Amino acid sequence: MWTYNKFLQYPIKIKEKDPRLARIIISQYGGPDGELSASLRYLSQRFGMPDSTSKAVLNDIGTEELAHLEIVGTLVHQLTDGVSIKEIEKAGLKPYYTDYGVDVFPVSAAGVPWNASYIACKNDPIANLQEDLAAEQKARAVYEKLIDLCRDNVDVVDVLRYLRQREIVHFQRFDETLDNIHERLAQKKIFVNNKEFTMPNKEIKIIEDKD
Repeated sequence: MWTYNKFLQYPIKIKEKDPRLARIIISQYGGPDGELSASLRYLSQRFGMPDSTSKAVLNDIGTEELAHLEIVGTLVHQLTDGVSIKEIEKAGLKPYYTDYGVDVFPVSAAGVPWNASYIACKNDPIANLQEDLAAEQKARAVYEKLIDLCRDNVDVVDVLRYLRQREIVHFQRFDETLDNIHERLAQKKIFVNNKEFTMPNKEIKIIEDKD
């Protein structure tokens, strides 16, 4: 179904290790508004979308969120790879290090492991897309907070700005999809000879041939 290109969607080359930044950035890996939540949310909701266009949008964005998950994981890894125990202790990562070492594990900045309650599938395209719009706005807000907190590390901020911009693009695509779904649901359905037809939401007159 997918072709995996073995390079990051956006290049990352962190020059300065900083486990303190890794501790907060990991929230976009396994936190409630992170990339893991986004990818699973959209790739699960796509099955219930009413047409191929909306299915494709959720599939495309859900796939890109997997790429963003890889980017965030790479950020965390490069910020912590090879740091000393003293640096880990100073960064307040002793509990994390005890359980996971310096592996990248899906937790929030507060240390709460990821769980499926962060996402929802309601079998209702309007409800799902409304949640998706909110999810993109929340993710954008988190990236802006991270940019504020990481402002002294230019390499990190550059990547975070890229990810924030993609959240804005995703919001726009979901908004367009929601408009299309509203328009689809507003159309009238008629039946001719037991066959269903969808027509624009206006007065419809059917003339039957009596011959």
